[in-house]
Amino acid sequence: GGPPEAPAKADPAPGPLLRAAGICKSYRGNGSHLEVLCNLDFELNAAETVAVVGASGIGKSTVLHILGTLDRPEAGRLFYRGEDVFRYDDLRLARFRNASIGFVFQFHHLLPEFSALENVMMPALINGQERQAAQDLARQGLVRVGLEARLDYRVNKLSGGEQQRVALARALAPQPDVVLLDEPFSNLDAPRRDSMRRDVRAILSAARTTAVFVTHDQEEALAMSDAVAVMRDGRVLQVDEPAALYRRPTDCWVARFLGEAEFVPGIATGGSVETPLGTFPIPDHMEGSVEVMIRPESVEIIPGGSDATVTEREFYGHDQVVTL
Repeated sequence: GGPPEAPAKADPAPGPLLRAAGICKSYRGNGSHLEVLCNLDFELNAAETVAVVGASGIGKSTVLHILGTLDRPEAGRLFYRGEDVFRYDDLRLARFRNASIGFVFQFHHLLPEFSALENVMMPALINGQERQAAQDLARQGLVRVGLEARLDYRVNKLSGGEQQRVALARALAPQPDVVLLDEPFSNLDAPRRDSMRRDVRAILSAARTTAVFVTHDQEEALAMSDAVAVMRDGRVLQVDEPAALYRRPTDCWVARFLGEAEFVPGIATGGSVETPLGTFPIPDHMEGSVEVMIRPESVEIIPGGSDATVTEREFYGHDQVVTL
């Protein structure tokens, strides 16, 4: 049957729900200066899931901390529904964060000796909600993530995937404007990770929740999101829909980061490009020297040809690597 429908939400105001403009962040200590983010620009629309992907140590988690107002930037502005929240004092910012932002951390920060229901109730109780109302919201949240049969189980008796669902239910229970997920599946093994990310995608979609998640897994980013932001050295290099990003990366680095790719030089003119492998049509009007990207799945091997010889084949079931 899938996750239950979420209560209807009001139509969002026009324009992005969240917008970061010119965000800069660096850390200083022991005479060193490390620039983590530089002129970060970022937009998020209501009911949209955006993945932030990049190698380890390039500022992905810092982006999440700033979007979640857990950390303040040295420069730049952060707008929620058009209002610059970093102009708030600390108390008002904390109230905004508790009411409007849900978090799912890499390490779930659940209370192991408490039940799933008690863990999910915590944000509402902290926000001053009455116990019965908090319990009702928590129960709805656990039903939404498929844990209605585990309400009274202590967290330390649940599997890793079930704990992940508790953390997600806790983030969704207060019905925040935005949910931020930091490497949410990194502690699961491969089969459970694949299953869990499909379930989480379905849960976020059914709840019509706006979400940002960071990951170093390119496949995960492409599979789970409406848009992907690729980061390198504290900067966002490209933001686009997954298919467009994979097929039309802005540069060779983005192309290689998102999958296997080879490049050959070419000369573009008159709607085609001439390369050492032949002449091919191109969709855009380009002139002059270009780099031509070749994805391996775009290559067809025809038996009986005389231009190349197969020297090695590695078979993996769903695909294979052929050396020519």
